[in-house]
Amino acid sequence: MTTTQTIITTLLGAFFVFASSVKLLGWHKLIFTTQLAFFVKYGLNRQWMFMVGAIELTAAVLIITPLLITVPIAASFSLVGAAGLAAVSLGAIACHLWFDSWRDGIPAMVTLVLSGYLLLVM
Repeated sequence: MTTTQTIITTLLGAFFVFASSVKLLGWHKLIFTTQLAFFVKYGLNRQWMFMVGAIELTAAVLIITPLLITVPIAASFSLVGAAGLAAVSLGAIACHLWFDSWRDGIPAMVTLVLSGYLLLVM
């Protein structure tokens, strides 16, 4: 893994561990209520938000696995994690474009580009 890949992997992992923890545990009230309001606006409930958080956390753990352990199969974990984060990012972009403005989807666009880059170079 190159230095660029390591930096992007670390950033994506940290971002999605944080984002998923808010969705799963609701520990940061302001971010939690803002995100829940988005989900409700999209016609989704708290259970959907929890499921998205679980997918984000799983993908984040998978993507950083090669940084933590050095077994041959770890690289494939990272690939699956990057694909999961790209899928979640695409879903977020679609919802923001459909129900909000493109500006609300900028974080998801950034994470899609970064996870897409990892998918291309792995």
